[in-house]
Amino acid sequence: MGNKETATVTDREEARLHWDLTRLYPSDDAWEAAFGEAGKEADEFGKRAGTLGQGRDAVLHALSAYMRMNLHVERLYSYAMMKLHENTADGRYQGMQDRAASLVSRMAASSAFLTPELLTLPEEELNGMAEDERFAEFDVFLKEILRTKPHVLGTKEERLLAMASEVSGVPENAAELLMGADLDLGKTPAEDGSKVQLTESGFMPLMTSENRTVRRKAYTNMMQGYGRMGNTFAALYAGQVKADIFTARARGYETCRDAALYPDHVDGSVYDSLIEAVHGGIGTLGAYLETKKKTLGVPRLHLYDLYTEKKNGFEISPDIDEAFSIFLQSVAPLGEDYVRDASRALPERWIDVMPAKNKRAGAYSTGVYGTTPYVLLNHKPTYDGLSTLAHEMGHAMHTFYSSASQPYAKADYTIFVAEVASTTNEILLCEHLRRQYAGNRDAQISLIGTLLEHFRTTVFRQTMFAEFEMKAHSAAENGESLTRDSLCELYYGLNKLYYGSACVVDRAVETEWMRIPHFYTPFYVYKYATGFCAAAALSRNILSGDPGKIAAYRRFLTLGGSMPPIDELKVAGVDLSTPLPVCEALDYFAELLMEYTSLLSEEEN
Repeated sequence: MGNKETATVTDREEARLHWDLTRLYPSDDAWEAAFGEAGKEADEFGKRAGTLGQGRDAVLHALSAYMRMNLHVERLYSYAMMKLHENTADGRYQGMQDRAASLVSRMAASSAFLTPELLTLPEEELNGMAEDERFAEFDVFLKEILRTKPHVLGTKEERLLAMASEVSGVPENAAELLMGADLDLGKTPAEDGSKVQLTESGFMPLMTSENRTVRRKAYTNMMQGYGRMGNTFAALYAGQVKADIFTARARGYETCRDAALYPDHVDGSVYDSLIEAVHGGIGTLGAYLETKKKTLGVPRLHLYDLYTEKKNGFEISPDIDEAFSIFLQSVAPLGEDYVRDASRALPERWIDVMPAKNKRAGAYSTGVYGTTPYVLLNHKPTYDGLSTLAHEMGHAMHTFYSSASQPYAKADYTIFVAEVASTTNEILLCEHLRRQYAGNRDAQISLIGTLLEHFRTTVFRQTMFAEFEMKAHSAAENGESLTRDSLCELYYGLNKLYYGSACVVDRAVETEWMRIPHFYTPFYVYKYATGFCAAAALSRNILSGDPGKIAAYRRFLTLGGSMPPIDELKVAGVDLSTPLPVCEALDYFAELLMEYTSLLSEEEN
């Protein structure tokens, strides 16, 4: 009896650490039934073609049906994706995700008439609808249609582009399966001298090892493992870039970057000024790397040394319950209601917590309107694991408040603002711990060092990634071939530029671009850097205790996609249409470095 009770408790504890997808569908059979209905819904929607000129009621009914259809397909795809990410080798869920992707294309094809047909209506009529309170849910959608008019094609061409979207997604899907399930990275030495299987989820713990041999071999084996499939990855990425070029040119954009930035209302100057400003900060980055070399006590700093810190007696090793409690304490400045709402995530099983064989590496947050947000983690009892939890819960709470405050048509915020709430939470966490351990020099050195490293990986590293994909797309747009050699040479050269003044840039790094999944979402990564710079300003606003500044940030979390993202950030209290936030963030990096080096000097004395 006791064994049975113990087994029941163990099963319950196991379930507590997995997300509950029954909020989407109670079973795979229920998903199959909904899939069939959604297919019929998509076919029925196509029959509305040619009816939008019959008056405002016809348009209102069509828009309502369109949003319902989108929501149904979003639920279907999200369920299949998350079930697959529990075990990327599960053929059943691979098939379900493929079918859901096909349904997305089918839905897009059936609704391809919508925008072109709306644009045949007089402009004053569309503006009138946008001002009509019956269309309040769809005002942003209608205004956006008018704004994108120069890049909208005819119904036939839109249908063809929608049908082609499934093909365009093949490189990303293939790369994800290759990284997550099929790529064998071999074995590598562990701390105890044994050999362990090298995986994406197990890579970073090895890279933070104090044993330099462990770091070097893990790094080398990882890069060589990807390099063995280098021609395949090059072909996949080249295919992705060609798909980006095809879509951009079909819609009349001058470049792929223009096409990617246009939906966010972001001008190319924002991208260019980010790269220019970060280039101006490379000298400070070099000073930081020199300090790291000194603290590690190595004669020459290599890239495989960058992720480790010399242990100084301060350590934090929270399991998931401890980590969740610390996270809630760190966001207390955002208000009691924020803490109360966030505290639901673990007991209500929003989160899939622990690493597992074939589980998707890394972490992310996603959400489907009308349900709770969901978070995928591969939690480790480290500060990095704690920080990742805070980061993903920032996304989750942004989704939670946007969905609660906006109708479906305006709830989805753009990627440009997506990284702001998550990074703000990370900085709040670090500053909370700094206050908690005030007077503890070791703690301050460790925490400031972590924040400096976060700055390096988010602002400098992500900007380097942004420069890589900009140059890769530009080369392809100019007719140059993207091959393993050309992509590796480009990536190696950028590492030399960013790190070469203070770090040995080994040739092994040239294959690292192959393991960056975000490159399959074009011109995404620069938003990590701009988001960090915005978060640096907003976290200081929050920690000032100024009720007005806190209220402004909380309002930002509710805006969803109801405003252009640059304007949403202005509501929050930061203006990214100017270079000022990036420059101020780089100044903040320099200030932290000065404090860090001063603490290290005190420690030596």
